[in-house]
Amino acid sequence: MPTLALPRAVKRLIVLLVDASLCVIAVSLAFYLRVGEWVSLSNHPEFKTMTPVWVSLVLAVPVFVAFGLYRAIFRYSGWPALVTVGKAVGLYGLMFMAIFTLVGVSGVPRTVGLIQPLLVLFLVGASRALARYWLGGLYLSQLKLGTLPKVLIYGAGSAGRQLANALANSYEMRVVGYLDDDDRLHGHVLNGLAIYSPQDLSGLVVSLGISDVLLALPTANRKRRNEILVLMQQAQVSVRTLPSVMELAQGKVSTEDVRELDIDDLLGRESVSPNHILLGRNVTRKVVLVTGAGGSIGSELCRQILKLKPQTLLLVDQSEYALYEIHQELLDKTQALGQGVTQLVPLLASVRDAERMREVITTWSPNTIYHAAAYKHVPLVEHNPAEALKNNVLGTRTVAQLAAEHGVDDMVLVSTDKAVRPTNIMGASKRLAELVLQALATEPGKTTFSMVRFGNVLGSSGSVVPKFRQQIKNGGPITLTHPEVTRFFMTIPEAAQLVIQAGAMAKGGDVFVLDMGESVKIMDLAQRMIQLSGLTLRTEDNPDGDIAIEITGLRPGEKLYEELLIGNDPQPTLHPRIMKASEEKMAWSDLQDSLNAMQVALDVNDVGVLRRMLEQLVSGYHPSGEIVDWVHLAQEAEYEKSMV
Repeated sequence: MPTLALPRAVKRLIVLLVDASLCVIAVSLAFYLRVGEWVSLSNHPEFKTMTPVWVSLVLAVPVFVAFGLYRAIFRYSGWPALVTVGKAVGLYGLMFMAIFTLVGVSGVPRTVGLIQPLLVLFLVGASRALARYWLGGLYLSQLKLGTLPKVLIYGAGSAGRQLANALANSYEMRVVGYLDDDDRLHGHVLNGLAIYSPQDLSGLVVSLGISDVLLALPTANRKRRNEILVLMQQAQVSVRTLPSVMELAQGKVSTEDVRELDIDDLLGRESVSPNHILLGRNVTRKVVLVTGAGGSIGSELCRQILKLKPQTLLLVDQSEYALYEIHQELLDKTQALGQGVTQLVPLLASVRDAERMREVITTWSPNTIYHAAAYKHVPLVEHNPAEALKNNVLGTRTVAQLAAEHGVDDMVLVSTDKAVRPTNIMGASKRLAELVLQALATEPGKTTFSMVRFGNVLGSSGSVVPKFRQQIKNGGPITLTHPEVTRFFMTIPEAAQLVIQAGAMAKGGDVFVLDMGESVKIMDLAQRMIQLSGLTLRTEDNPDGDIAIEITGLRPGEKLYEELLIGNDPQPTLHPRIMKASEEKMAWSDLQDSLNAMQVALDVNDVGVLRRMLEQLVSGYHPSGEIVDWVHLAQEAEYEKSMV
């Protein structure tokens, strides 16, 4: 039991016994200082050594108790406590000297009566100072260190050493050693920390009580990192990582750099370096407009565009909060980079408001428009179909027509894999938005229209990774709609860069498809996140596991798997991760008539008619269930009540 946890009475008794022992030690030292040799306290033919011992104990204990020396809390005691010790020892010393120096006792040198009280003052005072230092600081810090999670740093290189130094002064975790792939280092000690083989991790977790492994491998490629993550899964430890080497270039590693496992580490593939010529073609020194600038994709587009130094960046969003957030972030970036060239203009506007968008476009005459504004959350859109169609389809038509009318050079639509053979309103609306741009591309005019289709982006609003991470943090369960659900994934920065590059390759009416790699089974992703958090999956076979996975059933409009192509003949482009699809098109005159008819159905929220129109316009659209529009359901319920 730690000393501080002992009962108060026990701690007082311990201190009293310590003081009594110090009095005895002081008598022995006094005799040594007087005669120049150690004198036995038990039996000595010349000196009566036990007499001053018993007198010292009989005098000291009552005096010290009377002065309250055992009521003080040593770890908080200061100068007043030492003064009290001085007073108590002073009274004790006067009585001790009166007996052995003034009166005198045969067999005890008179100078012992002077020396012993001085030694008692020194020893008792030093014990109090030592107790304050030990219990008030060092002991508590040792106790705290003992309760900290024990971690190993994977990588004994420069980044690992800097991280260990930073954590040495931290009370967040305690580094107990390194892991390193270099077998020449195994068994050696680096700055007091042993270096172990990664193959010994499972044993180290048990013997050392390891809870976390910190990856300090900023230069390791994705393949190597994934091999390491497999090892971490087997050892059932939580994994955290450091930023990439480029992010560390500006300064030393600190504890703030340690973060949760990068979500792109869960993809299992390398990102392709961007083509900087394509990146800058439609952006650098130009006026660029981004709709939906405050959204997940729109905000990342803005960040990437700002790096390319446009002349003016127009931020358009109907959400005041989202627009404020991205504008402030970009302002901070320009100030940090000393980049005063780009003009940032935050504009509150809805893409459905033709007059407002016309004002924006005529005032700044943008060269390029990236249209990211959309309602994209599948269940929400399924429950609010009319608003989604107005925003995703008619809003796209408004922006595209204004772009063509005012001679914008390029317009790029951010689309989705859910537009391929959709089973939900969101996917159908995005495919219809693609058809709008494809149709307008066939009309005479200066504007080059294109669209970029890709799958889920990790870390976006509604993404499963932050949702799963929060559920794991809360102790579970992880909620999954279906055990066989698969999705394509890409990081937001990679997706935004590819959108910019794809738009730069457009000739007119192009449907670009991003290579998302292999699809990921969401069940596997959830299990991997549990394991890399150092936890275990709770199942029927393992009822004592930490986190359970709960199957909730597919939501309205949700598919088991997504596709990126309607046809099967994608064409390569200049970029290895960007393909060009050949998709069906409609004449603008025919599509315009259909959209006008859709507008009428939208005005009265006739969801049934809207569904049938979408089935006619969007190839492969097959609704997966009944109408779940909230307004439609409420009106239907009221009608049924009135008929009763």
